[in-house]
Amino acid sequence: MKHEFSIAHLTALSLSPPRLVEVAARAGYRYVGLRLNRVTPSEPLYALADDRALMAETKARLADTGVAVLDIELARMGPETDPRSYVPLLEAGAELGAAHVLTQLPDPEFNRAAERFAALCDFARPLGLGIDLEFVSWTQTPDLAGATGVLREVRRPNAGILVDTLHFARSGSSLEELRKLPREWFRYAQVCDASPDTPGAGDTQALIREARTGRLLPGEGVVSGARAPSVLEVVAKDFVRAVQPAELGVDELVELAGQRSEVMGIAWCTLRPPSTAAVKSLSPRNVAGGYSPRSSAPSSVRSIALSDVHVRRVA
Repeated sequence: MKHEFSIAHLTALSLSPPRLVEVAARAGYRYVGLRLNRVTPSEPLYALADDRALMAETKARLADTGVAVLDIELARMGPETDPRSYVPLLEAGAELGAAHVLTQLPDPEFNRAAERFAALCDFARPLGLGIDLEFVSWTQTPDLAGATGVLREVRRPNAGILVDTLHFARSGSSLEELRKLPREWFRYAQVCDASPDTPGAGDTQALIREARTGRLLPGEGVVSGARAPSVLEVVAKDFVRAVQPAELGVDELVELAGQRSEVMGIAWCTLRPPSTAAVKSLSPRNVAGGYSPRSSAPSSVRSIALSDVHVRRVA
């Protein structure tokens, strides 16, 4: 089983999409993840849905390098969100050839959240996009059980769950829960390590700070050393490392991640296209019901994030 890797945009969010593609290609990544909207007021905005010049430049860079887009983000649907508002983002993702849309549901009303998630799946399906629900401990879909409830309710063939190692650990979700779930729900994932100093369950700001700027490379903390390899036996996974470019240059960051993965004997990320992977993962499975990702990306690629790197596995 061979694994291919995708670098997520949060790894170096200061880089424009074309520049991120260049860095990914030089570092040996086959895929990138792109953030097409702004999640916080202070972060840069790469509105490819509206900026045709930036879209054209990004597509040209993808074509020149052979790098493909694995996923786009972020569809974050709260109580006031109309799923239809994300149609331009979905269409931009499809134009880029993406396979997945990272999605969150910070909505306290389960029926409304599930209905809107189902609607987003329906908007995305004709475009060949999977909608992958990320559970985040400080939201109203805080754990694996919450995400499972949504997927069982909506029963959409292009619905999936994205497991982030950090959120998996901080939410108290268990491997026993994970092993009982349909494997076709898990198409890619995010992997990182974390400090043993766990933020308090009710300390939302500390949890957010850790997720955005406190992630560690695999092997540097207490999550990946024991839990991540076990999680990876159940799902294909990504890895995240939040280091600001001012703190460490992008190339140096990628190199450091590659060195760390070699030390651990795990191909979380690498400076060259990985030919083997020490981490076990599931074989690729197509989602039932006729869903076929529009992207040319193999269905078994694992996306890793340095700040966010995604890994999907290739048969």
